Amino acid sequence: MGRLTYGMNVSVDGYIADPNGEIGWSDPDDELHQYWNDQVRDTEVALYGRKLYELMAAYWPTADQEPDVTPVTAEYARLWRGMRKVVFSKTLESVGWNSELERGDVVEVARRLKAETDGLVEVAGATLAAPLVRAGLVDEFHVVVAPAAVGGGTPFFPSMDKWVHLRLIENRTFPTGAVLLRYETVRD
Repeated sequence: MGRLTYGMNVSVDGYIADPNGEIGWSDPDDELHQYWNDQVRDTEVALYGRKLYELMAAYWPTADQEPDVTPVTAEYARLWRGMRKVVFSKTLESVGWNSELERGDVVEVARRLKAETDGLVEVAGATLAAPLVRAGLVDEFHVVVAPAAVGGGTPFFPSMDKWVHLRLIENRTFPTGAVLLRYETVRD
């Protein structure tokens, strides 16, 4: 049985993007970038919504060919291209870079993938993660708190009608002052 993870860089006030959709305040240092590389390396399949997939697909397929690319960025580009991705979209006609298009319900598909996968299943993006969080399917949360307050925007956690109890299983501080808080879901 796979484990479903959800993780992103988050402002200290709980947002993954500011009111304008900007994320520049969360720019990782090489050590934090390496942490995310390691997560991708360990991921069997990643779930993407259309918007985040298009954002990632606009940069990562050729990022390792840029003249000033850092080794950690080049590594992430190679890992991202090779990772299996399931993209949820009603409007895209096709996807590339080891991706498959999915038009079904994210909760049903995530349940199936967790049952079929021995390793990690990652959900990428707050919008796609919201129904999975509400359904209680997320096994681990990787919250990397960036040293910035943005005053609003897209929240990491969706509104919920019941509490999610968590147990801290890792914490770590990065050179920029970002702090990783890795939690597992405590189930009754």
